[in-house]
Amino acid sequence: MNTIEQAALRLAQLRSAGVAVSPETGAEPAIPVLGIDGESVSTFADAEGGVSGGIREADNEAQAFAAPQIEIDLERLSMMGYVTPQAPSSRRAEEFRMVKRPLLTNARGNSAAPVLHANRVMVTSALPGEGKTFVSVNMAISIAMERDFTVLLIDADTTRPAVLERLGVPSSKGLLDLLSEPDLDIQSVTLKTNVERLSILPAGTLQEHATELLASKGMSMLVNKLASRFPNRILVFDAPPLLGSTESRVLAAHMGQVVLVVEADRTPQNTVSDALATLESCPVVMTVLNKATSSEAGSYYGSRSYAGSRRD
Repeated sequence: MNTIEQAALRLAQLRSAGVAVSPETGAEPAIPVLGIDGESVSTFADAEGGVSGGIREADNEAQAFAAPQIEIDLERLSMMGYVTPQAPSSRRAEEFRMVKRPLLTNARGNSAAPVLHANRVMVTSALPGEGKTFVSVNMAISIAMERDFTVLLIDADTTRPAVLERLGVPSSKGLLDLLSEPDLDIQSVTLKTNVERLSILPAGTLQEHATELLASKGMSMLVNKLASRFPNRILVFDAPPLLGSTESRVLAAHMGQVVLVVEADRTPQNTVSDALATLESCPVVMTVLNKATSSEAGSYYGSRSYAGSRRD
């Protein structure tokens, strides 16, 4: 194939991918290349690079593509009770400041003892329906409102994914596709949002062997890649309930911090104890009491509804 034919093929590929091309010159546009959390990098390979075991290294041609963009209806989200940048002084925003502060202290390395992988935070619960996705989304948005952190919210509940639905965003490829399709680029499935410093990695296409994929070497390499590329990035994993599946226990092996959501007046103490027992290998485990009344916690997530325990 000669140079002209190669150029024509490249133009066709760009147009089919939805990339605008100058009609006068036919030249590829000068599009800034974004990393997963929107930070500019010189080439796509610098942004995400490649690792063996199922995560493809992007070639130079891929640098013309930016991360997919999605628009979250923030007014709708606020009406549903979620934290939004438009209301930084709301009661809910204040409550989640209390929840995130110990996590960020550990992530900054300012804790009494260093916490390995402190920028990897898994949010889970003992049972379904306790509010883990609510906490995951709120905490991710709250952390994104910090000036010195970026956030990648990962829907790791691959059996019952809910993050995109809560945000009013159509389903798309994501985590499981990266683990099952060796030629899929990380950036092509990572969603950049209209919330500054917040990106999302969806759960992706349902797989029969999701647990095995999450337990694979490829998953370990992917998490390492996502967590280490930018020093100010926090990964927030919305994980399945601990006692309803084995996936969260597998994921916990990759985490530095775990937030266990407990529903007030519903979850028995012995159930909470059983859930905590599955997390014994995790360095830091904290609990959040969800759906507490004012008399119980002072507010929806009051100071007494947040309790933490550390295991070194």
